[in-house]
Amino acid sequence: MPDARDQSGHLIRELHGVTLADILEYLVAHYGFPELDKHLRINCFAVNPSVKSSLTFLRRTPWARAKVEDLFIRLRTAEVLGQPRP
Repeated sequence: MPDARDQSGHLIRELHGVTLADILEYLVAHYGFPELDKHLRINCFAVNPSVKSSLTFLRRTPWARAKVEDLFIRLRTAEVLGQPRP
């Protein structure tokens, strides 16, 4: 994956100053919960999804959080580089 920087000049893949809540809200705004479930296959996006319950699950489950962060990095990198979005 190429190095892409945000408007502050930080590498996107380092998630500098980006909270898990910011990441989740960004992904939900872009995809919605049904699409997130299709992309990541994490149950918190399929069964009674909400930002609050998803954050609780993701904070306690490192493998799920890693998947969400990876999707965010791929999406932001594609946007910054002008590539098709994942």
